[in-house]
Amino acid sequence: MPRRTHFSFLRMAVLFSIIPCMHSFAQLHIPPVMEADSANFRKDIMTRVYISPKKVVWTKGNLQHTENLLDASTEQADLVNFSTCLMNSTEEDTASVILDFGRELHGALKLVAGSGSDAYFTVRVRLGESLSETCSELVSSRPANEKGNQYGQSKKYSATNDHAARDMIVLVPRYGHIEVGNSGFRFVRIDLLGKATMNLKEATAVFRYRNIPYLGSFRCSDERLNQIWSTGAYTVHLNMQEYIWDGIKRDRLIWLGDMHPETSTISTVFGNDNSFYGSLDLAVQQYPLPQWLNGMSAYSMWYLIIQYDWYVQNGNKAFIEKHRDYITGLVDLIDTKVDEDGSEHLAASRFLDWPSSPNEQGVEAGYRALLCWALQDAEKLCMLLGDEVHAKKCIEIENRLKKKVLPPNDLKQAAALMAIAGLMDAKEACEKYILVGGPKGFSTFYGFYMLEALAKAGQYDQALDIISKYWGGMLDVGATTFWEDFDLEWTKNAGRIDEFVPEGKDDIHGDFGGYCYVGFRHSLCHGWASGPTAWMSHHILGVDVMEPGCKKVRITPHLGKLQWVEGTYPTPSGEVIRIKHVKLPNGEVKTTVKAPKGVKIVK
Repeated sequence: MPRRTHFSFLRMAVLFSIIPCMHSFAQLHIPPVMEADSANFRKDIMTRVYISPKKVVWTKGNLQHTENLLDASTEQADLVNFSTCLMNSTEEDTASVILDFGRELHGALKLVAGSGSDAYFTVRVRLGESLSETCSELVSSRPANEKGNQYGQSKKYSATNDHAARDMIVLVPRYGHIEVGNSGFRFVRIDLLGKATMNLKEATAVFRYRNIPYLGSFRCSDERLNQIWSTGAYTVHLNMQEYIWDGIKRDRLIWLGDMHPETSTISTVFGNDNSFYGSLDLAVQQYPLPQWLNGMSAYSMWYLIIQYDWYVQNGNKAFIEKHRDYITGLVDLIDTKVDEDGSEHLAASRFLDWPSSPNEQGVEAGYRALLCWALQDAEKLCMLLGDEVHAKKCIEIENRLKKKVLPPNDLKQAAALMAIAGLMDAKEACEKYILVGGPKGFSTFYGFYMLEALAKAGQYDQALDIISKYWGGMLDVGATTFWEDFDLEWTKNAGRIDEFVPEGKDDIHGDFGGYCYVGFRHSLCHGWASGPTAWMSHHILGVDVMEPGCKKVRITPHLGKLQWVEGTYPTPSGEVIRIKHVKLPNGEVKTTVKAPKGVKIVK
């Protein structure tokens, strides 16, 4: 078992590279008495480390020596209560403490107890992505939309345990330890219930993550953009568990429609990672044709886009071959649902992302554009498979759809998809829709495609300004990962997520969110929000993969107002392309590129 360490998260990249990861049972030394049972073992591909809290945020009641919780030197309980925090609760006053681990984590909480008044102690544990979430009350269903106070004692501020248990009453054994919860959190509140005295030896986070190196990197003359790039990378890394999840607290599922920004970031940062293959294999097993993936027709469209993009980056044709029947079967299914006049009836429900949902006309236009984009990629996939019949079918379906090109109805999501699919001129899409109001109307998911449309229109400075304001707006209120949903309007009268909300201020976590994520159900670590990480590597660092498997890569930087940018980009072999651009006094950009063998660079 690894030794616990109280470390700075700035050293996390070093930690990732030195902690051993168990990849096969050949590395296990199985006790002889269990060898006959080894066929029933399932290896854990994740790595676990123990992290001490960075600070004590708040206490209530009778506690002594809370500083001992910040530097747990052993994981062993003892009889002498060496280096413990004494908690003493009475019938009138509950001893409570809130701890801050400094950064969003995925995993559990480990409690180690020494001596005390009982053989075991009844403890309430509340995990929180924000400080105020640790003070929320538990409800069995989605929270009501009511106003509450700063300590979270109202329906509005209540939270659920769905997807991940975050509010639990547990029994902590005397002279023993227990691990509780498995969720996304940064903060934890511990309440010693009843009349009791407990010597708490430690309260450490059990950080559970995929032990892989950060191959891609990005640095530029704007430190805020550097922080946004790394935050997007870390957000996706936390969601790369056994499979690629949507979120580490809520939506711990494989959602194909939400995965494209994540797989784009994975390619940019981690390269050819196995989490991709396992996630897509399991998804098509769970939703065999003629079902739509995740029961949503748009999500089957995203499957085709994800497959093609991943192939271009990594050149794994064997995986495309493995999915041949599913790809061609999906094309056949779509063909039966698009009429000659361009009308389509794939499904009654239309969905792009939650914030766009009220604009039904705009969603319809965007949905049809998404289908055209998916068919364009499906045609390329079929050609790779040598299936000209299905490739031709993709072109025919798209041509039928183009007979009815609908206006975006002022919806930025729709305009972005139409620009990408070639149904609208990119400059028109940006000037008439996407740039109107700047970040207003952006979403953490579809903002990626709005940035892509801006790149197609050559609007790089405008895109960087929006990235800085919109994604940077989450950092300004204490975020260490990017959120399921965000609106800059929320910040106008809001406190930070790492502080108690001042009287008269809005709780940016508890007061906002819509649809399925009202209040504290709102996820503050969602992989679909990572788009700027992939976008900056491709459009600012300038990496454009021209031949599958990075055999030929074009480097075309767009520094805009930046003075320099440098970074690395993964190739399927695990080696990286090293790139640096420097703006000279005359405005020209000097580019230096070092590529691994087998990668041809063009400029």
